Amino acid sequence: MPDPTDTTFRNATIAVLVENEAGILARVVGLFSGRGYNIESLTVAPVDENRRLSRITIVTSGTDMVIEQIKAQLDRLVPVHKVSDLTLEGPHLAREMMLIKVVGKGENRMEALRLADAFRARVVDATTESLVFEMTGAGEKLDAFIDLMRPIGLKEVSRTGVVAIARGPSGLLA
Repeated sequence: MPDPTDTTFRNATIAVLVENEAGILARVVGLFSGRGYNIESLTVAPVDENRRLSRITIVTSGTDMVIEQIKAQLDRLVPVHKVSDLTLEGPHLAREMMLIKVVGKGENRMEALRLADAFRARVVDATTESLVFEMTGAGEKLDAFIDLMRPIGLKEVSRTGVVAIARGPSGLLA
């Protein structure tokens, strides 16, 4: 049971297994917005076509008490099958994917390519004036790459949001 006097904020990565039906994402987002909770990242995709299940991964922050409230309220939504706080339940993997466009010629272009190689970013599009890189990794790694690209000619960034999964044999799908 969380200590109600503890005001320490933490990040939580919450995986929610839901029925793949119209309106469920709106209900989940409405739960957060209606109570003033912040969503830092949100991803959703079907994970079991036969059983019509989707997985929603939410990164949020709050005190232990607030996060427990979020999980309890999510668990009460009718099409929700399971709620799992990956942050508390043991080791897990969390990754994001991004596309990043850098505009530049000459030395700036060469520097962008050198940095991309160091960060294991892949060139997925190139013109004479721009490069688009694809990169997957932890959010901090993506943030560092973005920061290095700013002075070179960062033009645009598109990120997927966090996807996460528990390590080991346990899983969200039963």
